[in-house]
Amino acid sequence: MPLLNWPSKTIPALEPADLRLDSIIFPGGCGYPNLVPDSHLFMGDNLRIMAALLPKYENQLDLIYADPPFFTNKHYSTRIGRGEDSRRPQDWQMAEGYGDHWENLDQYLDFLFPRLATIYRLLAPHGTLYLHLDWHADAYARVLLDEIFGREHFLNEIIWTYHGPSPIRRAFNRKHDVILVYTKGDNYTFNADAVREPYHPNTVKTFASSSKAGFGKVPDLERGKVPEDWWYFPVVARLHNERTGYPTQKPEALVERILLASSNPGDLVADFFCGSGTFPLAAARHDRRFLAGDVSWRAIHTTRERVVGCMQKPFSLSRDSTALIPPNPLECPVSVSNLTVSLKNPPPLDYWEVDPAWDGKIFRSAWQARRSNRSAEIPLEIKMPVAPTNVCVRAVTVDGSVIQSHVQPVSHTPDRF
Repeated sequence: MPLLNWPSKTIPALEPADLRLDSIIFPGGCGYPNLVPDSHLFMGDNLRIMAALLPKYENQLDLIYADPPFFTNKHYSTRIGRGEDSRRPQDWQMAEGYGDHWENLDQYLDFLFPRLATIYRLLAPHGTLYLHLDWHADAYARVLLDEIFGREHFLNEIIWTYHGPSPIRRAFNRKHDVILVYTKGDNYTFNADAVREPYHPNTVKTFASSSKAGFGKVPDLERGKVPEDWWYFPVVARLHNERTGYPTQKPEALVERILLASSNPGDLVADFFCGSGTFPLAAARHDRRFLAGDVSWRAIHTTRERVVGCMQKPFSLSRDSTALIPPNPLECPVSVSNLTVSLKNPPPLDYWEVDPAWDGKIFRSAWQARRSNRSAEIPLEIKMPVAPTNVCVRAVTVDGSVIQSHVQPVSHTPDRF
């Protein structure tokens, strides 16, 4: 079988991340403080993260979705404003996003190859990988996946097509991404009935009008059909209710189709290039356990904030000791009165959370407040069902930095949580 070779091709010795448990998040107080999370976020270089996870999770993951950098050689910024005029990008409030810069193709393949090989090790024998790329590097990735998985385990090349403006004037507009699907073995999960869609009205009309339609084969029109390997979903820029401002965010319907087709409720799924968090968000909504990671604090924060809004189980956040969360030196005065924690004149915030019994080590986020996706409004009070003992507040500012404020223990004897 032909192989793709370049001078520096190798799988380096893996160096596991030094993972530190940063926090446990109990969305809306669910299960606080007794439930143990079985879904986890990780901040750090994903090759180091995956290496650290191998002792526990090798051959254990049912589905992995990977949406790595595309070899575009661009820099992407994050839109952090709310309620702005989408037609006036010059007025948008922006912040650092992520870079997709490489000296050459060899350097990009040096990045991609060991990560794909480690993903293979993490997948269960019945597991499936969906690798999301575009025209810049998908051809090279397919040859690498043939080498890692075996050409016989190639399942699909899915084309995600979409509309939008394009600067191209001397070629056809490039308006699709490529998703390469490989299985680790022959006994893989594929839930056809979970992703069926209605037949086109013209098809229904044709079968209703002619007994000869379909050359004698009559489909179950009520049940619907399994989608073809080309999918149309609008880009997130056209989906106002989904937009986080994070660059290259993928639509929820696209990721949900992948999740429903190739995993089952209770399965353990993963996305180690989680970006805006669409995949772990879908996993949380559909009762899958997840592992998700990214090197960027902006990505991890965006993911946590989205998952908090829909999840009914706790999840954890760990980070490599080399991955730093940007601190903010500003003060954020906190007051505690009866069962209410309040912030006084904070800087513009995106998110804040309360640990009502701070132990000085692991932050246990029992209650959270989030900024609206459509406006700059965020609640500045959080009411708790019982009195706190030792309040600690963490707040993430609009620019992504973190303020931590500790309130001295209250003098009364509180009820037990």
